[in-house]
Amino acid sequence: MTPSVASIQRHPLKSHGREALAVVTLTPGKGLPWDRHWAVAHAAASLTPGDWAPCANFSIGSKAPRLMAIDARLDEATGTLTLRHPDAPGIAFRPDDADDAARFLDWVRPLCPADRAQPSRIYSVRDRGMTDTDYPSVSLISLASNRALGEHMGLDLSPLRWRANFWIEGANPFEERGWIGRRLRLGTAILEIVEPKVRCLATTANPATGIRDADTLKALRALHDDQNFGLYARVIAPGTVAAGDAVELLP
Repeated sequence: MTPSVASIQRHPLKSHGREALAVVTLTPGKGLPWDRHWAVAHAAASLTPGDWAPCANFSIGSKAPRLMAIDARLDEATGTLTLRHPDAPGIAFRPDDADDAARFLDWVRPLCPADRAQPSRIYSVRDRGMTDTDYPSVSLISLASNRALGEHMGLDLSPLRWRANFWIEGANPFEERGWIGRRLRLGTAILEIVEPKVRCLATTANPATGIRDADTLKALRALHDDQNFGLYARVIAPGTVAAGDAVELLP
């Protein structure tokens, strides 16, 4: 099978929901448009206005697993984000509007553990998503690897656990572990694979319920002696990527 893009996913508000896209346009040196555009800073965050900050400053799924069950939809024209969770009524708000942001914080606090630093404000910087990398990146997973890991665990693992931008179908299980340093063509865009994605407790939570129900980290260590699953990449040549497009590993 020729590898292809099975799904494109973005996460407009870091760790607070995902949405599937039909097509995206990638730009060199940039992440996926609107991906992790905003993040929720917690009360103990140390932020320098205008600068990227690491995930320790934000409310994330590894600390608040119920966040993993949020679905999102972004209206780019109005900047309105709609979130849904199985344990909460839906909410539509504009993250850049102070009153709306306060309303969102009231909505999300019950989904966060009381013994953790509480959500405090929405944070963003110009032209830079709050990716887990200190450089603008996109992320990829292999669906064959996801299935193989699930088979090892005796579970049907949802790919949504991994919060990746691009889901690749048609590669051999765990083949992507050998792609570090290689270039990859997705649609008409070209990526450079930079490093593996080291996984955290967020992936142990079921994305349908937000309940931790699968020890993905133990399973990865058993298979590979590490907690790596998926890849981070830089966009090095512009192009358009659509679901169903071919994926080609370049020389």
